[in-house]
Amino acid sequence: MQQGALQDIGKLFLKLGLIAFGGPAAHIAMMRDEVVRKRNWMTDSHFLDLVGATNLIPGPNSSELAIHLGKEKGGWKGLLIAGLCFILPAVFITLGFAYLYKNYGHLPEIQPFIYGIKPAIIAIILSAVYPLAKTALKSDFLIFIGILALTASFLGLNEILILFGCGFSALIVTCFQTNKNQLNSFLPLSLVTVSHTKLFFIFLKIGSILYGSGYVLFAFLDSELVQTGFLPRQTLIDAIAVGQFTPGPVFSSVTFIGYQMNGGMGALVATIGIFLPSFVFVALLNPMVKKMRDSRLFGAFLDAVNVASVALIVAICVTMGRASVTDWRTVAIMFTSLIVVFGFRKINSVWVVLGGSLLGYLLSLL
Repeated sequence: MQQGALQDIGKLFLKLGLIAFGGPAAHIAMMRDEVVRKRNWMTDSHFLDLVGATNLIPGPNSSELAIHLGKEKGGWKGLLIAGLCFILPAVFITLGFAYLYKNYGHLPEIQPFIYGIKPAIIAIILSAVYPLAKTALKSDFLIFIGILALTASFLGLNEILILFGCGFSALIVTCFQTNKNQLNSFLPLSLVTVSHTKLFFIFLKIGSILYGSGYVLFAFLDSELVQTGFLPRQTLIDAIAVGQFTPGPVFSSVTFIGYQMNGGMGALVATIGIFLPSFVFVALLNPMVKKMRDSRLFGAFLDAVNVASVALIVAICVTMGRASVTDWRTVAIMFTSLIVVFGFRKINSVWVVLGGSLLGYLLSLL
């Protein structure tokens, strides 16, 4: 592997780690923009396969996708470089907030800037969903699967049930269509004052079994730390706030929590514990993706999971819109961002994020 390729991987994911606001759906949109549209590292179809595969394993989806993309482009070194470069900026930013919080008792006020970022992020997600949907919806059956997945998401069904339900439905239909009498089994890769060791294993367990969004993470943290008396609920609430207004994976919130509990070493062991399973799972799963695609049965499974993944992104986008597009200012920012991302395809998404932030700040002064 040429050193230049590894440097490209490092630069790209370091940049994304610094500017990827908005949660997993936004991160996926930005990664698609960078690796498919701008750099042509892979096709939309293969990118979708990696998104679908990532949704089948526990852990932070966008971090795991970054690790997958690094492995595809740069082998095992690329896997490590992409993952670390995407994760560490958020960890260090969160660590800074954790230090300020512990020593001064409050977080800095940056809400006016975040106010404009969220509507801009919605535009970025929509610009990525459109071509991904065109790639994923390859047949009437897959369109039907997509509608079912979107409906189930709006009805509040658990996202992992949606993904596996769609996948197995397609697998069974394909099995009958090809007159197969046996169905190979497919199991998701999953593993069914605090001391540093105990803290590490608490977060290792969460990172190994957690499916779903950052909000599910906070439910786990409430159960493991707040209800057991290790962490005040207010500190968890403040950690949620930090996770929302820092770039990169929301799972970096555990760095904040670890620091409040056990200082710098607590932040270190919590961060390693929550992210380590993602590297292991992706390392195990990545070689299987091509084999799944080459198999007719599991290719059908992956097609349906891909469609369901796109449907879930659309559902997240709608939910984000309801929460963040609430007045004329945010409507103006969102539509301006939509005009930019669809009308000027070559513009980098970082400028959309920064523009949304600046507009949010300026309009909040009115």
